Parts: sequence; C-alpha cells; structure tokens
Amino acid sequence: MANLPEEQFIEKLASAVELTEPQRAPSSLKARIYSALVHRQGEHGRLASLSDSKRDGHLLCVFERLVQTAPAGKAVESLNFCRVCHARVLGEHFDHPPIYWSGCPYVRFKKP
Repeated sequence: MANLPEEQFIEKLASAVELTEPQRAPSSLKARIYSALVHRQGEHGRLASLSDSKRDGHLLCVFERLVQTAPAGKAVESLNFCRVCHARVLGEHFDHPPIYWSGCPYVRFKKP
C-alpha cells in the first residue's frame, strides 16, 4: 500500500474506514482548548477590553461585570480574568462542572 500514489492510497484508506455517528467533544476538552487559545491570544497582544466586548454584544461573566463597574483603566479591563477563575479549573477537569453564571464561556461548553 505504501507504493501507491498518494491519491489512491487515501481513497483506499478511506474505503476501509467505517463511518459512525459523529461524537461531540467533551466539555472539558473544549474548555482546555478555549483556555489555550485565549492564553495564546494574550501572548500576542492585549485582549479586547470589557467595554469593547460588551459593546460587541458578548455577555460578561459575574467577575468581568464587577471589574467593568469598578473604576479601572483599559489595561485592567484587558486582562484575562479566566486565568484566575475557579470556573476555568472546574471546566477543564469536569465534563459537567457545577458552574451556572451567565456569560461564563465554560458554562456554554457543557451545553449540548
């Protein structure tokens, strides 16, 4: 099979695979991927401020709303609050984490 041209090899390999019902990714995997993406985004520059996120129609979690109402500058509003939130830890380690705050991205991952 290794001597076949690439296209024939892929066709032969695909014909040998049985398709099953697609499975949804576990919420803990989604949470870990989300955390990694936001962390990586923060390495390349500031995150959008909470004021900008709210204006774009994104829901804010309870902690983000608290910081947004406090007299803090744009630099503080651009921090990644999920890095220090216990909801992130619960979301990354449990498929049905006991988190019920509206606006929390980790809550949205556990919904079907």
